[in-house]
Amino acid sequence: MARTDGDTWDLASSVGATATAVAALRAMASQGPDAALDDPWADPLVRAVGIESFVKLVDGERSETTDSLVTPQSMTEQMVVRTRFFDDFFTTGVAPPTTSGQATASGVRQAVILASGLDTRAYRLPWPAGTVVYEIDQPDVIEFKTRTLEGLGAKPTGQRRTIAIDLREDWPSALIDAGFVTSLPTAWSAEGLLAYLPPEAQDRLFDSITDLSAPGSRVACEYVDMSGLPSDWAEQLTERSQRMGATVNLAELIYTGERNDAADYLKALGWQVGILGASEAHTSNGFEPPDDDMVAFGANYGYLSATLK
Repeated sequence: MARTDGDTWDLASSVGATATAVAALRAMASQGPDAALDDPWADPLVRAVGIESFVKLVDGERSETTDSLVTPQSMTEQMVVRTRFFDDFFTTGVAPPTTSGQATASGVRQAVILASGLDTRAYRLPWPAGTVVYEIDQPDVIEFKTRTLEGLGAKPTGQRRTIAIDLREDWPSALIDAGFVTSLPTAWSAEGLLAYLPPEAQDRLFDSITDLSAPGSRVACEYVDMSGLPSDWAEQLTERSQRMGATVNLAELIYTGERNDAADYLKALGWQVGILGASEAHTSNGFEPPDDDMVAFGANYGYLSATLK
């Protein structure tokens, strides 16, 4: 179903189902003795949501594909790269050139995970003592994940605080009401989010982040140079994902209109921006760079991190 103003979802529908798809890939990457990721909560969360196609992916019952560039291995490797980037951004991993990621290693003790979905970083990252981790998402999403993880006996490793609100509403006020301190530097993540926002909502998101951020704050998101994409890129992504057995129609969920370049927009707001290209990110993780425009979005796809000076 196509997006509408004010639409809502849970983790089995619309945009929420994409969060479950991402968790399924993290679960796959966390399997086996030589697992590339360590996310013990991804698998049970995917099973609790109960989307059959994603449970089959986790169980290894994957659709046959003749597309050698989009295989379970290639999709899992991309998720490993993406997950490690955001993990490292929050903790002490390798930061992109020209920026200082490694937020908590630099003394940041306040983190905000926007559109948190089935993100489990509040439960699995080694947050320093005193770190407050805010998660913002739709009420049904927040309620389901919190209830499910409590049932599994999971305990947050930081001070987790949830804000059950749509990002199209007044989430900054809700965040402050939950205890957010605007005078403290903050680490913000917008993983897998921007394409699901209308262009003007993306600008408002960055404006709000800037208004709420003290000097030394950091922000991270995926970066795509939209000018380099084919006109039917959303349809191609949908076709590729469905070859893997997914039933989500990404073309109906993504906003494809012209939008401001995230890097340029943040620079204009006073952020020092760096971009880690997809090929470099894959190579630094020991993987072959993706050799396909719709997998890598060409040369102008990667991961953005920025610091507010």
